[in-house]
Amino acid sequence: MGAAIAVLFAVPWLDRSPVKSIRYRGPIYKIALALFVVSFIALGYLGTVAATPTATVFSRLCTIIYFAFFLLMPVYTRLDKTKPPPDRVR
Repeated sequence: MGAAIAVLFAVPWLDRSPVKSIRYRGPIYKIALALFVVSFIALGYLGTVAATPTATVFSRLCTIIYFAFFLLMPVYTRLDKTKPPPDRVR
């Protein structure tokens, strides 16, 4: 559980995108963020239900997605096509 919180402190160094606003990010980042949000909500729900074999499988899958969002962030932020920010932002 400590790693789930500790990985949040590494985000400024993991994000290699030239833009920081979601408004100018490409589709790969938006899909990864959507998967992260779904897994975060699912992990919150699965933490409240009884530990059945099915819930355990889903919680392990969601945990993999949760950590993959952060560990793969240098890769998909570098590969993603971003929109140029307007001059007023620069």
